[in-house]
Amino acid sequence: MRIGIVLLPQQRWREDARRWRAAEEMGFDTAWTYDHLSWRDLAGQPWLATVPLLAAAAAVTSTIRLGTWVASPNFRHPVPFAKDLLGLDDISGGRLTVGLGAGGSGFDATATGGPPLTPRERVDRFAEFTDLLDVLLSSGGADDPGAAEGTTRSGERYAAVAARMLPGTVQRPRPPFVVAANGPRSMRTVARHGQGWATTGPEDADEAAWWRAVGDLSQRLDGVCADLGRDPATVERYLNVDSAGYAMTSADRFADVVGRAREAGIDEVVVHWPRAEGVYAGDEAVLEAVAADLDALRGRA
Repeated sequence: MRIGIVLLPQQRWREDARRWRAAEEMGFDTAWTYDHLSWRDLAGQPWLATVPLLAAAAAVTSTIRLGTWVASPNFRHPVPFAKDLLGLDDISGGRLTVGLGAGGSGFDATATGGPPLTPRERVDRFAEFTDLLDVLLSSGGADDPGAAEGTTRSGERYAAVAARMLPGTVQRPRPPFVVAANGPRSMRTVARHGQGWATTGPEDADEAAWWRAVGDLSQRLDGVCADLGRDPATVERYLNVDSAGYAMTSADRFADVVGRAREAGIDEVVVHWPRAEGVYAGDEAVLEAVAADLDALRGRA
């Protein structure tokens, strides 16, 4: 069991650097941040850009894995985004994990002027986005005979013309993808491209129903993988444990949540750094208590 933490991109770097250092010093396995232009109830609050934030975090840490939780096609094109990820993988020394999702229908979905998309259209777009991103990030290294010519592809939504990714990513064939999916069509993208699967569980469910649904979703992924000839055991499971209520309201509650996640076959739980108020409101003293017990929570004590 691994334990990751999400740091929302709301603080200026001169204030935020201490949290990223602390996440590593406390012993968390991964540190993530959202990849949005703005987000839900926090849309009117400070919200900084993801890629420079992760680059800065990479520069002040040395061991913790860093990632997007999660990036989507809502405002990204695979070619420039692949270049950004190539740079982050390099700056971090191969500590980048790429969380990907289809993108929601609110907040930043139409910020660049595009029309609203149906759920089916978003899933179709996501499949093409992830496929091209996979090809781009897997190219450019010393093991790629076509690195100098680059990638040229034309799809329904995205094209790449001689897109070069030299010198290639540090992690080969590319950084791992953790693909968010709840529905069977998005799960096919997990099975095709994901080293990991991420879920927030269902919306608007009480806690007991939420945990049952998480187990059902995991079993659904097993079936999709089997249908596509993928061994389900090769896909790691990531769970946002705050979707059923903030998990770090107390150290005891968090320990209970981690135990339930372990029973559900989850490989990594992801919790949010406590905020002063509103969503994910909590006390950093609880965070410190949790951090002091991380080895026991992982089952390594």
